[in-house]
Amino acid sequence: MAQEPKDLTVLPDLAQGLGRVAPVRSRKPVYLDMLPPCNAACPAGENIQEWLRLIKAGEEEAAWRQLTRDNPFPAIHGRVCYHPCETACNRGDLDEAVSIRSVERFLGDLAIEKGWTFTKPARPTRHRVLVVGAGPSGLSAAYHLTRLGHTVEIHDAGERPGGMMRYGIPEYRLPRDVLDAEIGRLVDMGIAFKQNVTIKNLLDTQEEGGFDAVFVAVGAHLSRRVDIPSGDATRIVDAVSFLRDVASGERPVIGRRVAVYGGGNTAMDAARVARRLGAEESVIVYRRTQEQMPAHEEERLDAEREGVKMNWLRTITEMDDKDLTVEIMELDENGRARGTGRFERLEADTVILAVGQRADTNFLHAVPGMTFKDDVVDVDPATLMTAVPGIFAGGDAVPSDRTVTVGVGHGKKAANRIDAWLNLEHPLNPVKHPIVSLNQMNIWYFGGHDRRTAEEAEASERVTSFTEIVAGLTPDEARFEAERCLSCGNCFECDGCFGACPEDAVIKLGKGKRYRFDYELCTGCAACYDQCPVHAIEMIKEAQR
Repeated sequence: MAQEPKDLTVLPDLAQGLGRVAPVRSRKPVYLDMLPPCNAACPAGENIQEWLRLIKAGEEEAAWRQLTRDNPFPAIHGRVCYHPCETACNRGDLDEAVSIRSVERFLGDLAIEKGWTFTKPARPTRHRVLVVGAGPSGLSAAYHLTRLGHTVEIHDAGERPGGMMRYGIPEYRLPRDVLDAEIGRLVDMGIAFKQNVTIKNLLDTQEEGGFDAVFVAVGAHLSRRVDIPSGDATRIVDAVSFLRDVASGERPVIGRRVAVYGGGNTAMDAARVARRLGAEESVIVYRRTQEQMPAHEEERLDAEREGVKMNWLRTITEMDDKDLTVEIMELDENGRARGTGRFERLEADTVILAVGQRADTNFLHAVPGMTFKDDVVDVDPATLMTAVPGIFAGGDAVPSDRTVTVGVGHGKKAANRIDAWLNLEHPLNPVKHPIVSLNQMNIWYFGGHDRRTAEEAEASERVTSFTEIVAGLTPDEARFEAERCLSCGNCFECDGCFGACPEDAVIKLGKGKRYRFDYELCTGCAACYDQCPVHAIEMIKEAQR
């Protein structure tokens, strides 16, 4: 005898009239579009799952165009982004996270090789926007504003555009031909660049240029200082100036032993660059512990592989002719570092200060009504507009994490908010779908596959030059990684629901169009829901009539 379908009730009157029991569906399936955790974690707002899907389908150019709707710099991000998407990837709880950053680099490099360009806007507007700063945030804003049809002009104090991507990130991480290629597409779009321009009066510049709005995206190019007593001040340099000089082609003399004071990513870069300049000893001196350091772990590990030594719980108190005096620190009951009164000597020919940077926002202090938080501009988090209507700010100029990806995300957000402001519209804030987790999915569907990672140069070879140390994925490796994507929360047309339905209530709509339910046939048995690998189906309560 056949089992009755699950979750069915009986209408007695109807059953009596028909002479049989009539099941009534108490729930029904619906198709969902959930938010993948990789998409949710991306500061640039990329639709990662979709461009991975297009790579799986062999549509690389379409994947690149999908990616660059949100982020114009995949070849850059594929090298320098700290990939929070991979940290969030559900696949990491199954075997290993998808190598999203490496696949993004593959797309970016392929686009440069193939000469793919951005489509120019069909309908230009009458609006002109000034962007101050040609770093990641300013460039991103200029790109998105141009796509929206606005005329954009960038004013930047540097000799060449790129900001800290050019003058802060070493070439072994970001080759300059890659940076130039991706910025070159913005020039081809018609964005005007004015380099070696330092703005002193923003309102005058805005009025003289006839700009309807302004986006301020100045980078954190000013180093914070600490007072270290020294008989020779020339032996103490700041990390930002040091990295800028090296990026500009200079090779400063730093001696055999270098101490880098600080524990952030800039400190790691400075220590690694020092090794490439010939320092036999490059030592990080940091006043807190390894667990408290702000540098990303992969930066620290790469530095250690290249011979950089770590000196935790130490602070520099004095510099003599040949060495440093460092105080040994300890953590108090609240986890804060405090001095112990015990000291050590550390040999060092040069000290590089990497204790933090700040943005040069002094030119904004003359703008009536502008407000600040410490050394950054106070903005509305929802719109990135300052207290002065029509002037927006983002990237290092506002309170935020100072990374390339965060800056690019700010640029896109600001462009959309500026566009809404210029058109006297209220910006849209769409409600995000719930994030899908691995425990909501049927992982039996997915087999285990080891992650493909890019080859890296041996540490002994790295420190001999500024050649890029990480290679890209091959086309086969990139496609393999894309195929490891679980398509979390979104239908990928596996036909599981179609094959599982005992009532033929699932209707195929054709490739790329997915399915629909025929609720006249559906009994609510949940066979489709039970087998869906990615939780793209949910059972909801049926409204009773």
